[in-house]
Amino acid sequence: MGKKIAVHISAFNSDKYQEQITKLFPDLEISVSKGRDRHEGSFDCDILIGFGLGFSDEIFQRNKNLKFVQALGTGVDGIDNRPDFDRSTPVASMRGIHGPQMSELAFMMMLSLSRNFPKTLENQKNHLWDRWPPLVLYEKTIGLLGVGLIAEVLAKRCKAFDMKVVGISGTLRDVEYIDEMRSRDDLLSAVSDLDYLIVLAPLTPENENLVDAAVLNAMKPSAYLINIARGGVVDDEAIIEALNSGSIAGAGLDAFEQEPLPPDHPFWDVENLIITPHMAGMSEAYVRQAMPIIETNLRAYIEGKPEDMVNLVEL
Repeated sequence: MGKKIAVHISAFNSDKYQEQITKLFPDLEISVSKGRDRHEGSFDCDILIGFGLGFSDEIFQRNKNLKFVQALGTGVDGIDNRPDFDRSTPVASMRGIHGPQMSELAFMMMLSLSRNFPKTLENQKNHLWDRWPPLVLYEKTIGLLGVGLIAEVLAKRCKAFDMKVVGISGTLRDVEYIDEMRSRDDLLSAVSDLDYLIVLAPLTPENENLVDAAVLNAMKPSAYLINIARGGVVDDEAIIEALNSGSIAGAGLDAFEQEPLPPDHPFWDVENLIITPHMAGMSEAYVRQAMPIIETNLRAYIEGKPEDMVNLVEL
């Protein structure tokens, strides 16, 4: 009998994935580790499953047997940018499963900012009855910077709130539920009339600090910025300045250049800013959402049919 295929799963809930995979593929040799904890199994496995940001350089330095990496996130940062990663190794992502939860966080932030919900909670703590007319999403204009699968899901939900949806992309194409497409080549003009700008663009060299001081200054003073993509796509210092000066009305940030966000980071004390700890893509149903992709790719690997793999990333 030949050597069993070794799979290592690195995630805070790796046991949940192990349970589901074992049911489907009982002959696999599976080892697990919890997130950033190290485990010997990651150094000699055939297949590595996990979030790229939870991996380490050491894994790719030591593992000379790695044949396939299944990322548990949309992006593959933390994998393809490791100095010792062999770029001939196939890598697949979880692209396409995050739309529902990311859309809901976007709406949570939009509603919380426009209704000043943090103030409502503070008043509740202080037993203070204070009312004011809130802003509504009805007939507001929302811009989606980066038009991929998540934008398509979010756009559909925006129409239920009777919002005008603008897509901002390098590729102008017709997308269902998006009323108007604008070119990111003229980003300053594209954001000038928006009430909400939702950042969905991936972090690439081209997109680093894409939303900078010039973009923020081009927005209306009553507009809100929400980043549920990656830290680095927006300029931290520019956001702080825009909020402190009143160039924009508020912001919601879920992703940061440095994570976890340090306790002494100035973001913590900025007015009109809502911070969430990079949880837009998380949900209680994540394992169930991810398993169809994992099952398809593991089966394709076992059966020697790489052409049947899904969500492969061009490196």
